[in-house]
Amino acid sequence: MTTPTLALGQWGEDLAAAHLASLGMQVLARNWRCDLGELDLVARDPDGTVVFVEVKTRGGTGFGSPAEAVGPVKARKLRTLACRWLLEHRPPGAAELRFDVIGIVRQRGQEPTLVHLRAAF
Repeated sequence: MTTPTLALGQWGEDLAAAHLASLGMQVLARNWRCDLGELDLVARDPDGTVVFVEVKTRGGTGFGSPAEAVGPVKARKLRTLACRWLLEHRPPGAAELRFDVIGIVRQRGQEPTLVHLRAAF
């Protein structure tokens, strides 16, 4: 069953994946899960860097910008998940890693805004 919140999140991840592709990045994984949690997007930059992307989508900014939801605790969890993903899926020749955050705000009657924070943490 899809709730409005889940649908908004999926829409945001689709938009983020399209944004990454427009930058020449290859999406390697979407919604990768293990017993520790989930990675929203894993991509490879044209320079070979593996990029772990946390996507936050909101219907407004009443609670701050979406990217503000990625604090130190979430960043630590994402690093742990990235290590697990790399153990199982590291692409050949991948030496550099980066953690990006994409924040999306979709308010009714307005074009969505997307902010891509490269090397956010």
